[in-house]
Amino acid sequence: MLRGNYLTPSVTKAYPFLSMLSKIPLLMYQNNLYTYRPLVHYHTSNYSKPIIDTWHNSMDTRRHLCTLAVSRTSHIPESSRPTTMKASDKSKRKARRDSPEGVLRHKLDMCSRHGDVVEALSLYDEARSKNVMLSQHHYNALLYLCSSGSNVESNGDRNNVNASNLGLERGFEIFQQMVNDKVAPNEATFTNVARLAVAKEDPDMAFDLVKQMKSFGIPPKLRSYGPALFGFCQVGNAPKAYEVYAHMAESGVMAEEPELSALLKLSADVNKVDKVYEMLHQLRASVRQVMESTFGIIQDWFNSEKAAKVGLVNWDVSKVRDGIVRGGGGWHGQGWLGSGKWRVERTQMDENGVCCSCSEKLICIDIDPRETENFTSSLSNLACQREVKGNFNKFQEWLDQHGPFDAVIDGANVSLVNQRDFNFYQLNNVVKKLQSESPSKRLPLVILHKNRVTGGPARNPNNMKLLEFWKNSGALYATPPGSNDDWYWLYAAVSSKCLLVTNDEMRDHLFQLLGTSFFPRWKEKHQVRLSFSREGLKLHMPPPYSIVIQESESGSWHVPTITDDDGESPRQWLCATRNRD
Repeated sequence: MLRGNYLTPSVTKAYPFLSMLSKIPLLMYQNNLYTYRPLVHYHTSNYSKPIIDTWHNSMDTRRHLCTLAVSRTSHIPESSRPTTMKASDKSKRKARRDSPEGVLRHKLDMCSRHGDVVEALSLYDEARSKNVMLSQHHYNALLYLCSSGSNVESNGDRNNVNASNLGLERGFEIFQQMVNDKVAPNEATFTNVARLAVAKEDPDMAFDLVKQMKSFGIPPKLRSYGPALFGFCQVGNAPKAYEVYAHMAESGVMAEEPELSALLKLSADVNKVDKVYEMLHQLRASVRQVMESTFGIIQDWFNSEKAAKVGLVNWDVSKVRDGIVRGGGGWHGQGWLGSGKWRVERTQMDENGVCCSCSEKLICIDIDPRETENFTSSLSNLACQREVKGNFNKFQEWLDQHGPFDAVIDGANVSLVNQRDFNFYQLNNVVKKLQSESPSKRLPLVILHKNRVTGGPARNPNNMKLLEFWKNSGALYATPPGSNDDWYWLYAAVSSKCLLVTNDEMRDHLFQLLGTSFFPRWKEKHQVRLSFSREGLKLHMPPPYSIVIQESESGSWHVPTITDDDGESPRQWLCATRNRD
């Protein structure tokens, strides 16, 4: 355990390498010279606040000096370097690859790719016997394999069992050697050792490692907390699991569905009914729709005798209604309402959001207009960073002149749905259908890359006339060469507060950059998807209710599962209700 920034004797005695971490010297670059400085030193006036210095991967002075010699030319563009310099750089890179350290790195990377812990340990032993100097990358690869091997499912396979035992046995030894070699650890190092600790059935050590990361100035990640959190949940230690969860919140690390699901199950198992309620609301706020495994945990809870015994018989109706208003709708947060056994069913919602089991109508949760404005601004800033700023600013000016629109179409996506080639006929059908259903009967905005409006099928006379008509109507915008269409059609739809027509699931790296819980809520309310059947083209409009865990004014619960985005598979819901006495 930790006292202030120090580990308690009981832990350091069992795991001596933990106490040695604070003694690792750090190689710092100062005034063109490398000097050793303590990794952690303290103000004499306040011993509880360590000053954390920046770490370098390798602790060997000579290797750092070699790296420095290369880095002095790294700022010169490749094309501007003299031929002799280019040749020198290539030879240095080749020398690094062919060096014993470079060859070992490559072989360990291959072992990581194939999960071969036995071969990796053999390579490690060989490198040690030949005095090959291991870097942070080498040690992390080895620790990753040892921690992965110690957590594999054996499935009765003797080889897997042996690899698991071997990885667990050697993993701590390798970490001890990393400390002895004065190789500074990073987040991956701590996480891998934490996994080894849990494999040894010691989640306390895994949690202590996370605390050490924080005191060393290494920001923990979600994966850093996983070993300790899941370890405590597995052994049923609820107080420690909640402590890890609180530590995550203090570090600004947000739990995702696996972590919340584990805490939910633990809370139900130990009859912490308030925590079950809290975790359900955390799932509602951050996950919204749950996987089948979480669905099963929630279903088991509502079917349990514990759930039947908890709840208010008489409650303050006005207080519950006030809670719903303050929360924006769809939940009140006032605790379990009602008494007696729950009626739990798997069901579906009709097109109006009425539960087919209890006939309760789900609500459509409003989005705060200020959230939309803030999101539009952040989206614009991010797009200007990723796109040529002048090009995107020009688009914004064009949008101010011609917008707002009732709908925006991701032209490339719509033209290629169920098609091998770009299909302007299909795109035009969507345009006409949206126009006919628009209250203003206005044409939607079509976003296409410039190449799509100048080459290929666009040269067909009929398509040329169509494009010219859209352009003259102010309903077509061609994005410039080198741009990413996604930024343009997303910004246009968000800023116009209108429908967005695309089958793009919007889950790739670009949309991950948005990093906000607002985006999935906006998408749910604004995205229109397409499908085709014998009857022809069909537009799947946003549902008139929010697809999110909802807690009603009467105390009932409705929990949606994750489903495919094809618009065809019916979504399963859990309906949990009980009669009010």
